[in-house]
Amino acid sequence: MEYIPRILQKTLENRLVSNKVVLIYGSRRVGKTILVKKIMENTKEKTLFLNGEDVTTQRLLEERNASRYRRLLAGYGLLILDEAQSVPDIGRKLKLMVDEIEGIMILATGSSSFDLLNLSGEPLTGRSFHFSLYPFSRAELDQVESILQAEQNLEDRLIFGSYPEILGLETSNEKETYLKELVSSYLLKDVLSIEGIRISSKMIDLLKLLAFQIGGVVSFHELGSQLSMSKNTVEKYIDLLSKVFILFKMGSFSRNLRKEISKSRKFYFWDNGIRNAILGDFRPLSLRQDTGLLWENYFIMERMKRSNNLLLHPNYYFWRTFDGQEIDLIEEEHGSITAFECKWTDQGARPPRAFKNAYPEAAFKVIDRRNYLDWL
Repeated sequence: MEYIPRILQKTLENRLVSNKVVLIYGSRRVGKTILVKKIMENTKEKTLFLNGEDVTTQRLLEERNASRYRRLLAGYGLLILDEAQSVPDIGRKLKLMVDEIEGIMILATGSSSFDLLNLSGEPLTGRSFHFSLYPFSRAELDQVESILQAEQNLEDRLIFGSYPEILGLETSNEKETYLKELVSSYLLKDVLSIEGIRISSKMIDLLKLLAFQIGGVVSFHELGSQLSMSKNTVEKYIDLLSKVFILFKMGSFSRNLRKEISKSRKFYFWDNGIRNAILGDFRPLSLRQDTGLLWENYFIMERMKRSNNLLLHPNYYFWRTFDGQEIDLIEEEHGSITAFECKWTDQGARPPRAFKNAYPEAAFKVIDRRNYLDWL
């Protein structure tokens, strides 16, 4: 498969400055290593590349000692540390490097256990830039796909997702096997490696319930009852699943209209393929009853990936009233509101009356197969 440039690459290169750390978070197999190697090819700086999962690297960085690090980095302008979460106490070690080695630039990557274990948090306050890398966005795929190819591949994206290696696999069987292995061997292991998380079967059961509830309001209490877990444990597990880039939360939009539901939440998946792997369901759209849910998840996550890659910072919500009027996605930025309703087929949707009356200035867009590319 040909290399597909990542939109964040130029931004990351521009953020590489003396005595700062650029941190790239992202799930396993999302393309972080390939991205930093491309950055290494482009830089004029002499670069030391280290893999944090390599025992030799861990030994080199074991002792938190400024003199030792100066010797290690002598003559280098850039240090790239891949899978940095595997190096114990890495936050304080990176802080020591940028504080004590004049001119050094550092680029570090990590699956989100990097953040979960607080390896990069407080020690690097004021010394780092943080970015997130997700599976390929629609805009990134536009670099290698025509509009016709995008239409032809849309069903594949809804079922198998956009992880980089998926794009290089030919058969549905290969894609199913890859995604199941990715979930069991990488993504969930990041969660289960955190101290105190032991019951992997409960985690899988929770993910399955959430996968069935895409687009639906989630109750921690109800999930706990179904799984024989406490509400607090459910909330803790979902928080961890969000931090390893499997899920993301969307709250409800309200400006205190009495009929609006203001404290609910929904959860979506960062990749449709991961969602379908958790359910073990890779059937074609013609045989499915959840095409509308897959379409809703796809558009919302793609819209959020777009904002991430372009360094935009809108707020995202859903909107719902107690009598059942609802809108899939509310995007609020600088006081401006755009409402999106996701429809797999054109059904001539109109904004709910209560929403139109409460927010007459808001734009309302129906997103279907004909126009979704205009918004991604």
